[in-house]
Amino acid sequence: MKNFALYIFLSSIIILSSCRNNDPEPDKFENGTNEYVNNWIYDNMNLYYYWTNDLPDKDISGKNPEDFFYSLLSDQDRFSWIQPNFQELLNSLQGITLESGYEFILYNDRENANGVIGQIAYVKKGSPAENVGLKRGDVFTKINGAALTLDNYTDLLGNISQNHTLTIERYNFEDNTFNELGNFDLSAIQFAENPNHLDTVYSRNGKKIGYYVYNLFSVGTDSDSAAYAVEMDEIFANFKAEGINHLVLDLRYNSGGAERATINLASLIGSNISDQDIFVKREYNEGLKQALINEYGEESLNRRFVSKAANIGNTLQSPQLTVLTSSRTASASELLINGLDPFMETFIIGDTTVGKNVGSTSFYEEDNPDNNWGMQPIITKSFNSLNQSDYDLGFYPDIPLKDNDLVKLELGDINEKLLKEALIYLAGTDEASRKVSYNPIPSEDIMGSMELKRRFGIYNIDLNN
Repeated sequence: MKNFALYIFLSSIIILSSCRNNDPEPDKFENGTNEYVNNWIYDNMNLYYYWTNDLPDKDISGKNPEDFFYSLLSDQDRFSWIQPNFQELLNSLQGITLESGYEFILYNDRENANGVIGQIAYVKKGSPAENVGLKRGDVFTKINGAALTLDNYTDLLGNISQNHTLTIERYNFEDNTFNELGNFDLSAIQFAENPNHLDTVYSRNGKKIGYYVYNLFSVGTDSDSAAYAVEMDEIFANFKAEGINHLVLDLRYNSGGAERATINLASLIGSNISDQDIFVKREYNEGLKQALINEYGEESLNRRFVSKAANIGNTLQSPQLTVLTSSRTASASELLINGLDPFMETFIIGDTTVGKNVGSTSFYEEDNPDNNWGMQPIITKSFNSLNQSDYDLGFYPDIPLKDNDLVKLELGDINEKLLKEALIYLAGTDEASRKVSYNPIPSEDIMGSMELKRRFGIYNIDLNN
C-alpha cells in the first residue's frame, strides 16, 4: 500500500475531510486503468496534500496519470512530483540510481557563444568513475564524441545513465592550462552512494577544525538500513576524540533526503540539546493534523533530537557550526540549519540555498502489480522550536562565495576555494594555505546533474515515526 502505517486512522481523516462530490468507490474502476490510478492519486492528495483546499473538483476520466497529478498542484507548490515506477522513486531517495558515480555542473563556454563545458563536481567512492581515474575539476566538452552545445546538451545528457564516454581535460597547475587526457569509458551501474563523502581534522594556529562533506541525507541501504547513520556516528566519535574546536559542514552538493538522517546529524552537532528539545515542528492540512492528533496526540506534530554519545556541540567554540553551501543546497540541508539555529551559532559561507521549507512522503501501492506509480507530494511545512520557517527564499550566506570556478581543487584540500575561506575565517592563515596559486576562471553555470535526480530538493518524512 504505502510506506507508512496510516490506514489505522484513515477513517478519522475521511470524516474530517470534506467530500467534493459523490464519485464512485475505488473498486468500481478497473484495476490498472488511468481512471483507477487517477482515483488513487486524487483520494490520497485530498487526504494528505498540504494545499488540499486548492485541489480542483474531482475529474479523473481519461487523463494520463502524470498529467492528471500535475493538474492538481497548487500554484504555491514547486516540489511535488510523480513517476511511473515507485521502486525507482524509493531507490532515488536512498541515493540508488543507474549511473557511473560522478556529479557534474554545466557552464557556458566563454570562448564559444553556443558551447557548453561540463565539470566534475565530485566523484563517488567505489564508483566506476573513481575506478577509471575521473577527478573533481576535470572538464568535458564531449559525450560519446559529440560536442556539447546549448542546442544539444539536454539530449546528450540522456546518455549518462548508460555506458558512455567523456572526453576529458584536466588542469595542469604547473603551466596553468587544461591538458586533454582523451576519452574516459564509463560504465553505468545500479549504484548506491555513500553520503559520508569525506571527513578529516585540520590543526591550525592552535585550533582543531573538523571538516565533514555530507552529500545526501540517507540512513542506510536495503541490506543495512542503518549503515550510513552508524558510519556518521563513528565520524563524530572521532571528532570528539580529536577534541575539535570548530566544525565545517560541507553541504554544497546535498540537496536533501530523509528526515531521520537529518535528526541524526543534528543530534550529533547541536549544542545544549537533549531528547526533550524540539528539532522540527510540522504543519499539515487541517484534516490530517487533527487525525494525527486524534490517533497519536499533539506530540505527533513534533520531532525531537535524540541522545547521542558522540555529540560534539558542547565542546565547540563560536561559531560552533560553519556550513558551506551552494545554490543546490536544499530541503533537508536547510531543515538542519533551521532546526539548529535556536541552539547554536551557525555561520554560512557560499551561495544562497534553494529555499525549501516543506516536506513530502512517498505514496505507492506495493501489492498492486497493476499500479506501479509512485508520487511524492508535499504534505507538511517545517518550523523550528522558535516557530521559524522564513527560509522559503533560501539562507543567505554570511560570506557570499560562489563555487563556480573551472579550476577546482579536490574536496579537503586546504586551498580549495570554500574550505580555504572557512579555515581562514576560523583560524587565520598559515604558510601551507599559500602554496598553490592559479588563474581563476569563473564561469556562469547552466545546471547541474543534481537537479536531474528525483531526490533533488527532497525532505522525506515518515508520518508514523
